[in-house]
Amino acid sequence: MIELAAVFAVAGAASNAVGTAFQRKAASTASKGGLRLLAELVRRPAWVIGMAGVIGAALFQSLALVNGPLALVQPLFILELPFALLVVSPLMHRRLPGLGWWGVAGVVAGLALCLASAAPHGADDQAPITRWTPVLALCLGSMAAAVVLARPGRPAVLRAALLGAAAAIGNALTAALLKSATGTFADHGLTAFLTSWQTYGFALAGVAALLLLENALQAGPLVASQPALTIGDATVSLALGIVLFDEQIRTGWWLVPVLLGVLLILAGVVVLSRAVQVLGLGR
Repeated sequence: MIELAAVFAVAGAASNAVGTAFQRKAASTASKGGLRLLAELVRRPAWVIGMAGVIGAALFQSLALVNGPLALVQPLFILELPFALLVVSPLMHRRLPGLGWWGVAGVVAGLALCLASAAPHGADDQAPITRWTPVLALCLGSMAAAVVLARPGRPAVLRAALLGAAAAIGNALTAALLKSATGTFADHGLTAFLTSWQTYGFALAGVAALLLLENALQAGPLVASQPALTIGDATVSLALGIVLFDEQIRTGWWLVPVLLGVLLILAGVVVLSRAVQVLGLGR
């Protein structure tokens, strides 16, 4: 089951990367704005492919969360960034800088080292309300605090990092709620899924996380927001998996290679974020 979850998670990361790349391709040559932009985009094959990629990513993520722990699935979505660069570079007729390949290698190697060392396991998909209540309060409170601290007038790098961290918490919370909702669907069917509060919770949390991400990208450079988003999502997801779903990881001396893996991922993400700017695909 864990192996299947990993396959679905990697497929989800790749699908989302394809969706992002093709949507950017379609939007890059659009001439209109506002609602007219959407009307123009829906007639473009690249945009349709992009939307299919995004929908596919959501389905793959749901399947991954049904079959494996949150602490495994969400970190694997870190692969979306290198996947996106590998897809968008030829699509936009641009060459990935040589340093970008080192970034890809750092992310992949760091992620492999982290997951192999931590070996997350356990796949309960439900938690009592006595666990959800403090989790929701802490996550939503932290997101609100980050937004307040990132008010206009603060340095752009700080604002981007804070809003990226808030989006990361929102993504992790969305995944936790999605795991619970899809578990309800798998165990009890569509009616139970539609009457579960987690179903509507993950929809609302997902919208909030998306808005925070868009604001993070507008507030400052990608090199500030992306590391906070990437490491934050994986870290908070790990904590939520342990607190809500009784997931477990290896501790003791295993934490040493886990930390090394995190540093590799962080270095790789920084390098790839700079590569995005060099390619002219981000701020």
